[in-house]
Amino acid sequence: MKVAFLDRDGTINKDYADEVWSQKIEPEFLEGSLDAMKRLNELGYAIIIVTNQGLINEGYITEAEYEAFHGKLLLEVEKHDVRVLDTFYCPHSDLDHCNCRKPKPGMIEAALVKYPDIDLNESFMTGDSVVDMGLAKHFDLKAYGIGLDETAIDYVKGIPVSSLLEAVDMIEKECGIS
Repeated sequence: MKVAFLDRDGTINKDYADEVWSQKIEPEFLEGSLDAMKRLNELGYAIIIVTNQGLINEGYITEAEYEAFHGKLLLEVEKHDVRVLDTFYCPHSDLDHCNCRKPKPGMIEAALVKYPDIDLNESFMTGDSVVDMGLAKHFDLKAYGIGLDETAIDYVKGIPVSSLLEAVDMIEKECGIS
């Protein structure tokens, strides 16, 4: 199974300053992200969201608030005929020194245990931060870095893009589509 590992905030949904998250109850999808995800499904990719949510342990939001927000996001995604196979999230802050907070490998390791048929050679990671690129580097995944500078992209020999939609455009070209 080939998987598109996608960061959530700043990749699919808008991202905000930590102190603003407690006021956010409805997802605000980035332009083209729903279309991009649908096209990934059409290309045969399972979508797995991998997201750091240190806001939980830092006290900005509760786990229930995270779950309510993420549930609304997934419902909206489904309305657009997009299938998300699963979501793995890390509620820990940097101070917790866990194994699941990106760039550490725990979320993808958990995905590999739950879905042993994942083919990492056919999979990729897309995100908007250096930690997303670090997670990709850990598994030697192809990486698309949204809005990242050359230092972050060079870190994993990633591909710079302006959006998830641009990443999907590139993937389709590689597949001989469009």
